[in-house]
Order: sequence, then C-alpha cells, then structure tokens
Amino acid sequence: METFELARLDAYFGRIASRFAPEERPVSFLITHLLPERPAFVRGIAGVTELRAVLPKPKSVHAEALRQVESDGHACDRLSRDMFADPDRAVRYIEARAAGRPVVLLDVGGYFAPALSALCDRFSGRLLGVVEDTENGHRRYADLGKPACPVVSVARSPLKDPEDFLVGQSVVFSTEALMRGRGDILHGRAALVIGFGKLGSSIARLLHAKGVRVTVYDIDPVRRTQALSQGFAVARDRETGLKDAGLVLCATGSLALRGEDFPRLRNGAYVATVTSSEDELELAGLPDVYERAHVGDHITRYLTTGHYFYLLNGGNAVNFLHGASVGPFIFLVQAEILAASAALARGDLDTGLHEISAADRAVIAATWLDYFNR
Repeated sequence: METFELARLDAYFGRIASRFAPEERPVSFLITHLLPERPAFVRGIAGVTELRAVLPKPKSVHAEALRQVESDGHACDRLSRDMFADPDRAVRYIEARAAGRPVVLLDVGGYFAPALSALCDRFSGRLLGVVEDTENGHRRYADLGKPACPVVSVARSPLKDPEDFLVGQSVVFSTEALMRGRGDILHGRAALVIGFGKLGSSIARLLHAKGVRVTVYDIDPVRRTQALSQGFAVARDRETGLKDAGLVLCATGSLALRGEDFPRLRNGAYVATVTSSEDELELAGLPDVYERAHVGDHITRYLTTGHYFYLLNGGNAVNFLHGASVGPFIFLVQAEILAASAALARGDLDTGLHEISAADRAVIAATWLDYFNR
C-alpha cells in the first residue's frame, strides 16, 4: 500500500475506534493473520482495548508487518493449537499478561475454545468474552453447547460476504498459478469442491467460469440441494467424488480429507485447501508407504507404487502464497471486530453466541463507504 493509502486506513480505524470506544478499556489478546495491511487493524484494536499480546497465525506472518507491530510496542507471542488445548497452560499464559484484569479474547479459528471454561472459572480477572472471526471457529464455540462466557461471532455477518467471495477468487487464482508452474491448466479439468458454504460456493462458481467441470460434496444435505439448484453435480459421498477429480479443493474448515481418503485420489490429482492443514487434512493418517518430494514451488508429490498426487502449499491455505489480498473489503469485518470488542467491554451480554446489531453494522458500512468508495 502507498503512504497515503496507509494514512487513510489509519484514519478509518481511528474513526471506528472513536465511534465504538468503551468507557473502560479491557485488556485484549489478538489472534490474527499478520498480513502486510494488518498493522493498521492492530492499532485499531489498541484504540478500543489495552492490547497485551498479538498471536500471529503461524502460517501467515509477514516479516515487515511483524516488525511494524512490534515497533508499535505490542508483544507478539508464538501461537499453536497446543497453547490453548491444555487449560492449565492457557490459564498460566493469560495470568502472566493480564492478572486481575477484565479480558477480551479476539480469535480466528476457535483457538481459545478448548480452554474457555477453565479461563472463566480460574482466571483471577474476568473473562468478558470472545470475538470470533471465522465459520470454523464459530462452529467450535457452538459445539461447546452454551459457552461459559459471551461469544460475539462476526463469521456470519453480511459485512463478511464480500470478503468470502474475494477469498474464493484468491484461492482459485493461487491454485491455478501453482498448477501452471507445472504446465497444467484448470480448463477442462474435473474438480471436487468439498464444503459448499460461502467460501466453497464462491470457489465452485469461479471454477465453473474457468471451464472446470465442478462436482460438490458437503455433509449437509441442505447445502447439497443448494449446489444442485445452482447447476453443480453433487457427489453422494466423498469417495465417489474423489474418484474422477483432477483437482480437490477443501473448504470445510473441519477435516475435509481423512487419511484413508488420500489413496482414493485420482492419479495426478492436485489437493488445495482454504485454511491450515491441521484443520482440513488428516495428513498424519496417510499411509507410510507414500514418499514425499518437492517437485515445484510449494508443490509436494506424494508417491507410492501405482499412485501419486500433488499437495499445494503443504496443505495450508493456498491463497496466502500470493498475499491473500481481498482489497479494502476486509476492513468491513475488521471494523465489526472492533465494535464487537466494545460490546463485550460493556460487560452486559449473557453467556452464549451473539452478533452485533444491524444498526452498528450500518454505521460501519457508512463509514467504510466514506473512506473507500472513491
């Protein structure tokens, strides 16, 4: 981004922060993809909370963005699933940085979910709640039944729709770029899209527009009917869908391919995902007979007697190889995360899942239009 664009972005988040700033700022911990434009968002979070630590998603850390965030005075801690899978370890970590304080947790993918009950019960301060950004994370908190504290989800917000559509575009772009590096093209190829949510449906439509024969598989029968109504073939099960697919795009966020699925892939098939390999792929369950070899930039060939397939970007989100940029539309949902943080800071939400109000979303959209509809 150019200097004047960065200044506009800082002004936008400053205006959002001033609009939603709570009377008393809670402490916050922020999980985020640390992409090039992200320092402005981090500064926005620091405008509505006392930001104690940034925990960058490990597969999406831009070196210059990390340097900027640290130079702004924010601690950056290493993130892993194990960090919050152990409730004792999670409580010790939050205590070390925010003992006795009101705390808001800003999540991307449900990292805090396994330790949520322990943090509510044993933390010396008060856990005001969680803000969750993704559909995958939304489901992790929903699976808790009734979360032990308020969880404000922006995953299903209408302000996120433009981002989801454009992420789908970036996934298709990056997949095609890697395939072309090996002399392969999308056109005329058969593809299986696993997961027909907002991302999966966007990917399916874009692949179809590029001349790809698209089949969809989703465990939800309602989504399968939606795919049929939009003109896509629908596999009756995962095994049937994999049989003829030369490209498999995984967009479930919750284990698209198990270990026993990989030997069912068509010879020479490419596999790509929209999120981290630990969420989408059970690579540890792959039979040991497969040999791994790097055969191109960010392409790994898995080979055994009579069978081989290609995995893109090690099974992690393929679009991050090319910046995963979706333009200024992502600033809509980032502003909603600021508004959700302020809503939790008031401390008056009941336990369970929440969304911010339509009125607050309208304010965010109007502000965004003032700055970016130029």
